[in-house]
Parts: sequence; C-alpha cells; structure tokens
Amino acid sequence: MASSARSSETGEDSIIRLIDQAPQPVDMTRELLEGLRASQKSIAPKYFYDEQGSRLFERITRLPEYYLTRTEIGILRTTVQEIAELAGSGAQRHSGKPVLVECGSGSGEKARILIDGVSPQAYVAIDISKDFLVSSCEALSSDYPDLDVYAVCADYSQNWDLSEVLDTDARLLAFFPGSSLGNFEPDEAAIFLSQVGQAISGRGLLLIGIDPPKDASVLEAAYNDSAGVTARFNLNLLTRLNREFGANFDLSGYRHKAVYNQIEARIEMYLVSKRDQEVRIGGDRMFIAKDEAIHTENSYKYSYDRFVDMAQEVGFSCTRYWTDEAGLFSVFLLSA
Repeated sequence: MASSARSSETGEDSIIRLIDQAPQPVDMTRELLEGLRASQKSIAPKYFYDEQGSRLFERITRLPEYYLTRTEIGILRTTVQEIAELAGSGAQRHSGKPVLVECGSGSGEKARILIDGVSPQAYVAIDISKDFLVSSCEALSSDYPDLDVYAVCADYSQNWDLSEVLDTDARLLAFFPGSSLGNFEPDEAAIFLSQVGQAISGRGLLLIGIDPPKDASVLEAAYNDSAGVTARFNLNLLTRLNREFGANFDLSGYRHKAVYNQIEARIEMYLVSKRDQEVRIGGDRMFIAKDEAIHTENSYKYSYDRFVDMAQEVGFSCTRYWTDEAGLFSVFLLSA
C-alpha cells in the first residue's frame, strides 16, 4: 500500500512516498512463538527495531567501542567519488543517474554520503521500523528537496518486491551497510544475496559493508559497551514483546550477554534468565529456567576470501574492495 507522508515541522519539502509492506502481526506472533519453543530459545534480531530500539542502535553506533560505523563512514567518504564513477558506468539502456536503494536504512546517515557523491535520481529506504523510517526519510527529504524519497516499510530478508517504486529501466545502486549481512545465518545470507543479485542483474551494483574477523577482545567490547547501551538495546526487545504481542516479560529477570564464538567466527548475543520463570505471550505460556539463554542475534565476521566465495556462488563478481588502514572493516562493490 502506497501513501504520502508529510512532517508538520518541515512542511512541503518533506513529502515522501510510503510503501507499507510490513509483516502482519499474526505472522510475527507465530514466528516468535516458534523461536521461543525451540530447544535453543531464540528471537530474530529484526524484532530489535521498534522506534526505541532503532534510536538505541543509533546511540550504539556512536560509542567509542563500536568501531564499525565510524570506520565504514570513513571508507565511504574516501571512496565515494570512485563509487559514483563506477555506479554511472553501466549498460547503455540503463542510462542516467542510478536509484539508490538502502536495506536497513536506519537514520540514513551513510546514505547521505552517497547522495552527495553519487547524486541519485531517487532514494529508496527499506526498514522494518515504520515510525523511525518515516521520521528519518522526512528529515532527508527536507534536506534534499529535489530528490524523490521512498520509504518502504518491509522485512527485507523476506520481501524484495520494489515494483511499486522502481522503473524496470532504472539503474540501481543497492546499499547494504553496517555488516548487517552478518545477522543472517550463512545459508540465509547466500539466499539474500541471490535475491538482491536477481533484482539488480544487468542494471546496477551492490555496495555492501562486511566486518572481518579480529581479536575477540575488540569484538566483545563492541557488543558489551561500558555505558550499557547495547544491554538496553537487547532488553528493549522484551519491552516491545510486552507492548505489541501481549507478553509479560519481567525485564529485571534477564541480563545481557555477548560472546565471540571463534570457531563460527561470530558474535552471539543472548538474554539470560536470572531465575526460573513462566512467560506468557498472548494466550500461550512457556517456562524459562534459571540461566537459560534466549538467543537474540548472531553477527558473523567474514574474511575477504569467505565473503567473495559466497558472493561468487550466487552470481556476483567483485568490482572493487576497500578497507581502512587497520583492517577493521571492509566495503565491497559487487556486480551481478
């Protein structure tokens, strides 16, 4: 469903087009219950991102321990002119400036670097947090009044239907920053990349951020910050379940835990129960034992070879690769 939205603060220049493809609540409840009934209880990380969760994550990106965002921003600022040249050099039938399509857009801070450097004909932001999505797109539209801005509220891991937005002849620059690919299981990551590849095949490029493996102390500090913002972000997931899904989690009964699994090359994040407790979600009840952990996120770390092999297996080729001097973060430009 498409509609327009306008900010009362910014007026005419902040009009955006909203395409609402958000999952239905009944489907989300079913998915939550399946995860919490499993032998290893889990909640998918996409449920972090209600409006408060999105704002907490923006705070995380500015923490001193969280190297990912500032390092990726530094790489983008250094390379944006090269990206612009490559994004504008595609097939003749897809002439003109590309459409910038960002998955998991958040505040749109990184997209602004590309908008300034690439000058796209339109910007399409895809995010599951509707209120935060609209707010950030309105702000961006106000700052770039000549840019067509589309806010697509969707679970991009399940839905890659942008037919309401994209002209079939439009050039595309798909943008997936922040190492969010690491939140997928590797087989799911390959499926997602394949879906993106099919959408942009012959008409554009994918710019994607990847976090390589590194010392466990650096990784664990990034997900266990001294200010406790990541812990609040993790626990806010339960607040959302209480508010939106009729759950009764007692937040004081859980603690945040994040550890690096070196064998799997991934950060694992959990909410650990401090005591035996019974939990209700709607009309369903379940028992959670003391010290039992609810798995809330993986963040896989990909070496250059491991990521390129995965990308090539689903039809991509690596056009360019950039990293910072310390090798903390990587940005790939892929063609399909």
